[in-house]
Amino acid sequence: MGPIEEARWLNILTCHRELLVFRLRSIQCILDNLLACGFLCEEDVEIVQRTTTKTNQVRKILELVQCKGEESCEYFIYIIYKVCDAYIDLQPWLKEINYSPSRDVMGMNVVNTDPISRYCEKLRHEMSRDTCFIMSYGQREETRLEELYTDTLMELLNDCNESLGFLESLDELLGDHGAFNPQGETIYVVGDAGVGKSILLQKLQNLWSKKELQTEAIFFFKFRCRMFSIFKDREEISLRDLLFKYNCYPDHDPDNEVFDYIQRFPERVIFTFDGYDEIQEELNILNVPEVMSPDDKAQPLQLLISLLSGKLLKGSKKVLTARTGIEIQSRVIRKKLALRGFLPSHLKTYINLHFKEQEQRDLISAQLDASPHLSSLCSTPLFCWIVFKSFRHLDTMHDSFHLPETCITITDIFLLLCEVFLSRSVLPAAALLKKRTRCASDTFKKGLRPLAEFAKLALQGMETRHFIYREEEIAECGLTDEDLLLGFLRPVTEYDAIGSPPAFEFLHITLQSFLAAFALVLDEQAGPSSILKFFTECSRKTQSSCLPSGFCIDPKEKEPFETNEHLQYTNLFLCGLTSKAHTGLMDYLMSPVVLKKKRALLKSYLSTSVKSHIHGLPQYDREGIKKVHVLPGFLWILRCICETGSKEIAQVAAKGMSAGHIKLNFCNIFSGDCIALNFVLQHCVKPLGLEMDNNNISDYGVMQLKPCLCNIKEVRLSVNYLSDSSIEVLAEELCKHKVVEILGLYNNFITDVGAKLVAQIIEECPKLRIVKIGKNKITADGGKHLARAIQKSRSIFDVGMWGNTIGDEGAEAFAEALRHHPRLTNLSLSANGITSEGGRFLAEALKENTVLRIFWLVQNELNDDAAPHLAKLVQENTGLSHLWLINNQFTVNGIRHLATALTHNTALKEISLKGNQLSEEEEKQFVADRRLRFH
Repeated sequence: MGPIEEARWLNILTCHRELLVFRLRSIQCILDNLLACGFLCEEDVEIVQRTTTKTNQVRKILELVQCKGEESCEYFIYIIYKVCDAYIDLQPWLKEINYSPSRDVMGMNVVNTDPISRYCEKLRHEMSRDTCFIMSYGQREETRLEELYTDTLMELLNDCNESLGFLESLDELLGDHGAFNPQGETIYVVGDAGVGKSILLQKLQNLWSKKELQTEAIFFFKFRCRMFSIFKDREEISLRDLLFKYNCYPDHDPDNEVFDYIQRFPERVIFTFDGYDEIQEELNILNVPEVMSPDDKAQPLQLLISLLSGKLLKGSKKVLTARTGIEIQSRVIRKKLALRGFLPSHLKTYINLHFKEQEQRDLISAQLDASPHLSSLCSTPLFCWIVFKSFRHLDTMHDSFHLPETCITITDIFLLLCEVFLSRSVLPAAALLKKRTRCASDTFKKGLRPLAEFAKLALQGMETRHFIYREEEIAECGLTDEDLLLGFLRPVTEYDAIGSPPAFEFLHITLQSFLAAFALVLDEQAGPSSILKFFTECSRKTQSSCLPSGFCIDPKEKEPFETNEHLQYTNLFLCGLTSKAHTGLMDYLMSPVVLKKKRALLKSYLSTSVKSHIHGLPQYDREGIKKVHVLPGFLWILRCICETGSKEIAQVAAKGMSAGHIKLNFCNIFSGDCIALNFVLQHCVKPLGLEMDNNNISDYGVMQLKPCLCNIKEVRLSVNYLSDSSIEVLAEELCKHKVVEILGLYNNFITDVGAKLVAQIIEECPKLRIVKIGKNKITADGGKHLARAIQKSRSIFDVGMWGNTIGDEGAEAFAEALRHHPRLTNLSLSANGITSEGGRFLAEALKENTVLRIFWLVQNELNDDAAPHLAKLVQENTGLSHLWLINNQFTVNGIRHLATALTHNTALKEISLKGNQLSEEEEKQFVADRRLRFH
């Protein structure tokens, strides 16, 4: 070995001395390992530590290491190599010098004593401990997250809330896929109450803690947004305190290296903020001054907004959740995700995880199948958890416990949960060993004292927008330590700084809404009108996204049912608890006379409100049909009417729907809402159009709409996560009643099985004029069934098949359907994988068709081989007026065929050729005929 090679590591340190001096920030781990391996002595370490500045400390270490020789120099570099998180600044330098550890140095031990790495491991350990059990929905029977967590339908949205597809895994949540605003800092996750937002974040946190999340982030800070509301008005804290006091504190970090690292490398930090809707009343994102400096103290809400907007720790990943309908400024959103709940496949997985014995799985599946209403509600994970929890608990206590087979409501679900909680106190331990006959009224009667006190606490919180309770507040309501064990409340230490007294919150905010309603019903001291306090408090919020152009709502106008969702749920539960269905229970708990007065007052209020609301809905005429555009607030009215179970109020609502067409697009309708819709719509006398595109109906919702389909002439269910099961229901009902005129099923999960059923509808419904079934999963087989049905239909004139995969086989079948069709004027076969072979079939058949006017073949695989056949079609002058060939593979040679033929055609208004294989110069050859369009 030559002298140059012998001095290799020493020379590297000499050559790169200044780079190391200015980039090496954390010295503790370096000193500890050099001391442990004998390259430095205690006196050397003291000399370094007495040096005043960090840069001089690094210079002193380099001098000492180089004095010790080549081996110590390589070991110094090896420490940087091994503890890469702490020395991230120097990782590019290691690549630059092409560092590869020698066999000798690899045998030497490196102990990571770096404060940054230690803190990372501490964070992972504490987060693993906090997230490995499902604590969101109870504290008595802990369940491991991995044993029960089930994915829900997770949909990516763009800035216009249009679908970009679905997430396959949580790793994709943090990635760039679907990011519509690169300048945004926040990943925004929205969803209805109980749809699984909190549990999704818990799963994300747990994956990170186990190093199973695909991310380079080494820090993860989790917050609940409601904690930002519990600070005193003028209380100010620093970002450093916010991170460390409310997560975990870094040990052995006298020089604040951890916080310094976070500021320098924010891209290695993930934040989650759960429940933005719980503070949005107090927070106007436009008016809260932002904090620019991480060292400044500020009101905690200012820190939150500055983090979300990127003014603080720009480049860190932030995940924010909120209930659907809560909007934040688009400029802070990087990507958006909507949780849609359980599909049938998810529900099956959840059943298998929740029930370990096959006998129980079969029993619960059979009972869900027997109750479509219950299945619809179980598409919401929270409601599903309550139902399964109640089933398991009550089935062990009572003989022959069955879930309700009648029209179960959300009120029923939360009554079940309360029965489970109260049964813990009313039954002696000996009784738990022996099954007994179930008597829910008796359980509630015996548990009325704690139930009423929990209800009182919940109502106080609703009235003051208060969700966190200290021990003294709980005691003031008469609740004891034994009462806390029932399960209504849970401890929430994540809101507390180190050393703060314990705090509690209700198991879920929807349970708090339910108990607040219970308090209003049980209160016999206040007048009956007190039951309306949250109805009258509600005020309208402008819902521009659900209004057609030209309509304007005065934001100052008062309107019931439009306020924070937890108050809406309280109103909903008031309707359920005072309904006739629950008279037997409530009469047992309170004065029947008072209950009757409250029920009458509530029914009167609902009847008046529904008349007023319907009268004020936007109405307009289109195509000779009177249409009404329903606002989201109307859904809450329908839900309340359904929860009362009052046929009289439902008839009043149905009578008010005098329009022939109801629009409910983009109104966030989920399957359970279809119960309420059907409850009212089944009372409509005349056929009407029902437009429900871009919602979250799913197969469960279609099942709920089944009774009212006899009266629906326009069925629009595009973008609603429907599978072939939904089409089976539609085929049965629509073919039975034969009133349907328009069928919209665009962008669902329909396969060839469903396509065959749609074909049956086309054949058997003589009034059907329009079918939109694009962007599904239909192949050539399904395409052939549809084509044969269209060929037989004498009423259909508009078919949309854009975005399937019927290919040339399907194109050939459609060609036969078109050849002599007497009525079909509009057809789209765009994006279907059709080549020039299929184009030839279609062109030849269309020469014998004089009816088709608009034909779209956009985004297929047509090339110049198809051009002569299409040119002959054009030359025939059949009456075709619009031919769209956008985004195919035609060259200038193919276009010449079309241009020549067009000189013999007087009917065609345009041949659209944008996106084919022509240069700008070649396009100029065809400027003479403006009917050839390239832009």
